Amino acid sequence: MLQLLISFILHVDQHLLELFNQYGLWIYGILFLVIFCETGLVVTPLLPGDSLLFATGALIAGTRLNVHTMALTLGSAAILGNVVNYTIGRFFGAQLFRNPGSRWFRRDYLQRAELFFAKYGGRAIVLTRFVPIIRTFVPFAAGMGGMNYPRFLAYNITGAVAWVGLFLYAGYFFGNLPQVRSNFTALILGIVVLSFVPVAFEWWRARRSP
Repeated sequence: MLQLLISFILHVDQHLLELFNQYGLWIYGILFLVIFCETGLVVTPLLPGDSLLFATGALIAGTRLNVHTMALTLGSAAILGNVVNYTIGRFFGAQLFRNPGSRWFRRDYLQRAELFFAKYGGRAIVLTRFVPIIRTFVPFAAGMGGMNYPRFLAYNITGAVAWVGLFLYAGYFFGNLPQVRSNFTALILGIVVLSFVPVAFEWWRARRSP
């Protein structure tokens, strides 16, 4: 399963192309579910996000799919996912993470998200849209911490629009340039690596802290 996930992330354009060809307009719903689960469920933080958005934008160009409809669809998925995540954290957070040895509800991920949230406050909802894994846990931590819901929702919408808009339209406008297409896999790998730099840096800082 992990090997399949890694293959999908590194060759997301190839796998997405198969889905585009096989499911046609149903791809809107399929990608809605992927983004919703990646942002809304604390058990699926490893699903692709940034690379998926970029590759989707690149593949839409030249098809009958509409990039603006896709942006609205995936933006809605990102917003709704965070709302669900916040709600679960608010009402069930303490119970879900009560077991320190849980395989699915990783306390170390939650602790990093809580530290990030404590450091940046409401801005963390926006900033962590661009940080894999942590973006899945920060809205959960916001719910557990009892963050004011209207304030959370404002940051949530801002972050979703910025995240989806940046990567989807970047893929749409630049993903089919010859130099980009010829190095697409390397570019996707670069996006994945760069997106994990903040996570690695926070981990390194935590290891160095007394």
